[in-house]
Amino acid sequence: MYYVYILANKTNAVLYVGVTGDLVRRLQEHRNDRIEGFTKRYHVDKLVYYESTPDPRGAIAREKQLKRWRREKKNALIQAANPAWADLAGDWFSAGPVPRP
Repeated sequence: MYYVYILANKTNAVLYVGVTGDLVRRLQEHRNDRIEGFTKRYHVDKLVYYESTPDPRGAIAREKQLKRWRREKKNALIQAANPAWADLAGDWFSAGPVPRP
């Protein structure tokens, strides 16, 4: 599976759209500041939205589409799926095996 995801910072003021073939690994990289650049600089590591597809080209196309959207449209997408803007990864990284989305 391939995942298109949106991360937010603690206050939901900053959003980041990404794509990956391993969502759990990628979140661990974001949360441990292993990725230089935007997400590290702005502390963007809260998973507020994701969708999956078996098609890598489709995932990349969707990522590009979301990146072109205005902030208001991204907010509406997140709000529809996650009204509380909760961290969807929740306790994925607590003790024990990490569940796969």
